[in-house]
Amino acid sequence: MKKQIVTELAPAAIGPYSQAIQADRFLFISGQLPIDPNRGQMEIADVSIQTKRCLTNIAGIMDTAGYPRESVVKCTVYLKDLNFFNQMNQVYQEFFGDHKPARAAFEVSRLPKDALIEIEAICIL
Repeated sequence: MKKQIVTELAPAAIGPYSQAIQADRFLFISGQLPIDPNRGQMEIADVSIQTKRCLTNIAGIMDTAGYPRESVVKCTVYLKDLNFFNQMNQVYQEFFGDHKPARAAFEVSRLPKDALIEIEAICIL
């Protein structure tokens, strides 16, 4: 069974994709930009604030789909500059606490809307 997840707790997709797709027990969350869904605006150009917003958007999608934070099994983090890694990592650690999903982090040349960070996640119940 496959189901599209749509929520106002995260920014609407800015292209031909879904915020998330639930497939059986899995939830595949598309890359989340640091856009405040209430304002429709990008957070200020601070990687800590942008990281928190990306993770908050992911949490909103998970809440809508009924997945707890501990259901995250893998995250992929895209950073405009790997020099931001430590700042991102601190916010990421605060968000997940003792839960430690698998993760990959990459520096990319550019992100949509010139964001400093984008994060995607995979969850399983």
